[in-house]
Amino acid sequence: MPPFLTREEVALSAAARTELVQPSAVRRAHAATVPTPPVPCPRGPLSDYVIGRIREPTSFVAAPALMGDDPLGDDDFALALYLAYELHYRGFGREAEDLEWEPELLRFRRGLEQAFVARLVDECGAPHESPLAIADELDVLLRGDGGPSLSAYMETKGSLTEMREFAVHRSAYQLKEADPHTWAIPRLDGAAKAALVNIQSDEYGFGNERAMHQRLFVETMQALGLDAAYGTYVDRLPATTLATVNLISLFGLHRRWRGALVGNLAVYEMTSVVPMGRYSRALQRLGVAEHARAFYDVHVIADAEHQVVARRDLAGGLARREPELVPDIAFGARATLEIEARFSRSLLDAWSHGRSSLVQGLASAA
Repeated sequence: MPPFLTREEVALSAAARTELVQPSAVRRAHAATVPTPPVPCPRGPLSDYVIGRIREPTSFVAAPALMGDDPLGDDDFALALYLAYELHYRGFGREAEDLEWEPELLRFRRGLEQAFVARLVDECGAPHESPLAIADELDVLLRGDGGPSLSAYMETKGSLTEMREFAVHRSAYQLKEADPHTWAIPRLDGAAKAALVNIQSDEYGFGNERAMHQRLFVETMQALGLDAAYGTYVDRLPATTLATVNLISLFGLHRRWRGALVGNLAVYEMTSVVPMGRYSRALQRLGVAEHARAFYDVHVIADAEHQVVARRDLAGGLARREPELVPDIAFGARATLEIEARFSRSLLDAWSHGRSSLVQGLASAA
């Protein structure tokens, strides 16, 4: 017995360790009340394999061969990768928790990731050296971004139905906003780490649950008459939407891509202020209550500072600390602009043809 513990304390410690391994009935009952994201319907053999493993975690069905015309636009591929990543977020209940690090599923996910990255390289070019400082390169990339402006459309023309669809699409990320970027904190050092913590603290409401950006987006969804429960609308999301989340999850889960994750976040922060203001004005034009616009209004204020911190201290700090990661930072920025442009085109194209931008429409939210 350690000399600094009494016998009673040792007994309590042993009981606590046992409790961690075998939860009490009270803890099991509490776990049963925690909402579990719904498991969506499969869209092909790839997503069917992942869903089958989630529903029967102890089964060992052989993984299918990778297929799909476009890892950035194939619904089956995108859903399979999204669900494999979700095991690292909220998961799908206690029975499936061990799947997070299950070797066969990880091997399958690895194949999906390799195809996903290869397709990104096709579109954006491989990470490469540049004569520009990273802050200047980010400026050049953003000035050259020719993607369609979804926010400009929503501000002046978007209907209430389109705004509701837009919120459904964005719920895939906004209800986990900041979480994948937080994975980078232990992987950074110095000024870059401090800058990321600065940004993330704001994203999480400085410890105030009601001020968390995730929570503010819940209020927006509820004001639009939508179900704000995590994962509710995954069945409605096309590949171009799922790809926006898959990109961040890929960068966040791999230390190798920490530079790309910084580039991703820098782009988000440096391009946020104007679009967020437009979405707020769109909600106002559509008669949505003021409190439901707080998510967008808060970003207009916060990101005015964050864009400077992200450019100068986050991306710039990482570049100074680990200059070999500069090509990855730029690659993450280019990939983010490409994926977001595809997302915007998908919505605007659907609406211009008078159809829903969601898979099978928004029947469950109408």
